[in-house]
Amino acid sequence: MKFPRRTFMHLAAGAAALPAVSHTSWAQAYPSRPVRIVVGFPAGGATDIQGRLMGEWLTERLGQQFIVENKPGASGNIGTELVAKSPADGYTLLQVVTPHAINAALYSNLSFDFMRDIAPVICSARLAYVVVVNPSVPAKTLPEFIAYSKANPGKINYGSAGQGTPQNIACELFKMMTGVNLVHVPYKGGAPAVADLISGHVQAIFAPISESIQQIKAGKLRPLAVTTTARLDVLPDVPSVSDFVPGYEASGFAGIGVPKNTPTEIINLLNKELNAGLADSKIKTRIVELGGTVLGGSPAEFEAILSEATEKWAKVIKFAGIKAE
Repeated sequence: MKFPRRTFMHLAAGAAALPAVSHTSWAQAYPSRPVRIVVGFPAGGATDIQGRLMGEWLTERLGQQFIVENKPGASGNIGTELVAKSPADGYTLLQVVTPHAINAALYSNLSFDFMRDIAPVICSARLAYVVVVNPSVPAKTLPEFIAYSKANPGKINYGSAGQGTPQNIACELFKMMTGVNLVHVPYKGGAPAVADLISGHVQAIFAPISESIQQIKAGKLRPLAVTTTARLDVLPDVPSVSDFVPGYEASGFAGIGVPKNTPTEIINLLNKELNAGLADSKIKTRIVELGGTVLGGSPAEFEAILSEATEKWAKVIKFAGIKAE
């Protein structure tokens, strides 16, 4: 059956418009069912807490449950693979943290490319680490610690949550920039590393604030410096590493990502609502307690942060010869 040319053109134009109309309507109806936020790390840690903060806010704002699912393993890669292979419909989100920028250089056989397969939504916070030592270490300041380390090359151990973790790489950057010789002792997580630091089995850790703040306040650990370029509200009297090692910066980050090709309307909605959450005083206070600085901003700004971190940590990994466990 043949249609007149004018009729055919009308039908073609209508057919071309249908996907756009249905796509827009679908995005406007989002979310119409519960949404999961995949956290690639165990429950109870700083990453998990950040994810739950964002999930609770989105639940209140958007009228559907945003439920955290913990999928720990392989430094976050198990959770990332799950999200990368999920439908790009806005119903599977990823809590994005520093290891995601590290893993590309650390693992050579991943089934996904993080920068290609995960679309950024928002960077909620910058996260600091703090250089802490056992009180038995004679250094009271970071310059004294550097001098002490150089006077005792290879005799001072530093702990971390494992090979290739942010704590490990933050200290390797410090070693690279100062020339000190510290021996890495990897643990199966941050908590046992801090426990051994308190007992004196290792002498130093570049520790997340959330894992060390209580021990600092109790006098069980001595803080020497924070790894961000600015001091922290939660540790106002502790200087920055960069005060003594110009150019040093080793902050982490936390944010939200989604599978690539997720509709722009959904990404923009999530970004808008999460930016509103980051302006809420309760959420801001909790992020500060975790050693963070509230950021927010656009998906493009988060993409720039991810790109910069991926390039920076790849250089440190190569220089230090770090291999995945």
